[in-house]
Amino acid sequence: MGTVNFIWNLTKNYFTFGLIGLTVSDRYASIVPVGGISMSPTFNPHDDSSMRALTRDFVVVEKLCLEKYKFSLGDVVVFSSPTNHKEKNIKRITALPGDLVSTPHYDAVVIPEGHCWVEGDNQAWSLDSRSFGPIPLGLVRGRVTHVVWPPHRVGKVERMTPKSLTPF
Repeated sequence: MGTVNFIWNLTKNYFTFGLIGLTVSDRYASIVPVGGISMSPTFNPHDDSSMRALTRDFVVVEKLCLEKYKFSLGDVVVFSSPTNHKEKNIKRITALPGDLVSTPHYDAVVIPEGHCWVEGDNQAWSLDSRSFGPIPLGLVRGRVTHVVWPPHRVGKVERMTPKSLTPF
């Protein structure tokens, strides 16, 4: 009877902590890996393919900003791809509703209400709003606040708008 009781208590504890973890991850914050070099040098500055598993950045994605879609220029966000909703992307917001943006593929575009313009920091390797246009804020899954891995890169993610990304 002692073994059954032990297994039952262990199962209850795992289930309880699993539900708590799922709730925190779904509503408040989660830790996600950053793949690729489209946000380099902000993330994955040394994307050496032989060391990718050890050097890939992991970041905290804060989700409280989703309640009222409170975003600012320069925020780094995770969003569902507008072309494949199962795919998640990470880019920097460079324009908000009402801002005017100009790119080689689009003439001057006014960002519509409920949308934003996102671009990768490494523009040569980034598939972003310059390719697919403004994205609905409803696709945004959270704001990136900190790098938590690898240890030598731990720190806050700065909100910035590089000059090359600034809308006119």
